[in-house]
Amino acid sequence: MSARLRWLEPGFGDVMAARLVLPLGSAADPPGQAGLHQLLAGSLTRGCGNHDARSFAEWIENQGASLRCEAGDDHLQIMLKGVGSDRHVLLPQLLEMVEQPAASGEQIELERDLNLQTLQRLEEDPFSRAQDRLRQLMFGDGPYGHDPLGTTASLQQLGSQDVVTQRPRLANRQAFLVVSAAQDQALADDLEQRLQRFTHDSAGAPDPLPQGDRSWSADPLDTEQTVLMVGFRSLPVQHADALGLRLLQVHLGLGMSCRLFLRLREELGLVYDVGAELAMRRTDSPFIWHLSTSADQACGALEALLDEWQRLLDETLAESQLELAKAKLRGQEAMGRQTGAQRAERQAFCQAYGLPSDFHAQAMNQLEAISAMQLQQVAQRWLQQPCLSGSGPAASLHRVEQHWQQRLSRCLSPAGQ
Repeated sequence: MSARLRWLEPGFGDVMAARLVLPLGSAADPPGQAGLHQLLAGSLTRGCGNHDARSFAEWIENQGASLRCEAGDDHLQIMLKGVGSDRHVLLPQLLEMVEQPAASGEQIELERDLNLQTLQRLEEDPFSRAQDRLRQLMFGDGPYGHDPLGTTASLQQLGSQDVVTQRPRLANRQAFLVVSAAQDQALADDLEQRLQRFTHDSAGAPDPLPQGDRSWSADPLDTEQTVLMVGFRSLPVQHADALGLRLLQVHLGLGMSCRLFLRLREELGLVYDVGAELAMRRTDSPFIWHLSTSADQACGALEALLDEWQRLLDETLAESQLELAKAKLRGQEAMGRQTGAQRAERQAFCQAYGLPSDFHAQAMNQLEAISAMQLQQVAQRWLQQPCLSGSGPAASLHRVEQHWQQRLSRCLSPAGQ
């Protein structure tokens, strides 16, 4: 198969899964139009070719299929699942969605209103608010600096014509399709020919802005708990240190045996919830440590979290901790390729970021050679400049800010000064 079409062996049963990936992520939202690409993605389900929104939805349901469109930071994806024997009608329709998008202005406005309602619900969630503040600290107003949904202010300014103007970009030369289904050469040839007729050249998303000087942001909210997030701008997905950083994320934040859960919740009893997330991106992937706690224990929880940060910089992992992290990562890899849809997702990830098709297998082969000393060096290279955001009671955040400034001034390792 070509770079435009990747055909995988199907999973169990007569099930088909497909992903059409376009280089139109929210990082490419024009200034002042945050949320445009997610609105464009959502509108794709609201009309296609001769189908209006209702008839298209009915057609998908009558096929027993499921369809989802969303814009992430770096890519827009259309995800389709259905019965394998229906692949001859479902897969051509998938390409028609980008060749002949037909959502009416009324339907685009409806999609925008639904996105605004989602943002309004997220405004009531301290976790979401802290995350938005952290994005701003790490990435400012540039790419990666906003949720793919956009902001309330930007969405209110977007109209249906803004989305219609973007439609020609959907037939993009860099588009590719990953299919998990029983092999059908005639169908594959037809899909390949249609993909080759895509002519639009993508300018690509701009690089993120440099990280600013501010390291703290508070968002007072009348709740019973305080949410704190420490974030680091780390590395591109293709970087040689990416596997090491992923191991650190697993060690810190995956499961009830992870370091942060055992230390902050089980031993110290300081938090309701704690974890660590690494979202791989084209550039400067965000590595986020998060916790929720009671207002009166926020400073103690932050102190314990920063102790764990300092420990990663100053000490190597114990051999048992390293082996546990490796075992968890192997387990995640095995569980993440059980179904055709999961394998299609992984192959789409590899192609989207220009990685080898066996990237995940290569990573598992490299896992054994990673030492605790190498992980410490990875931490020292990428975890030197933290940002902190908080959402919760104003008095709690005021105490946290004071503690953060005092602790940050004395706990930076010599390598970070």
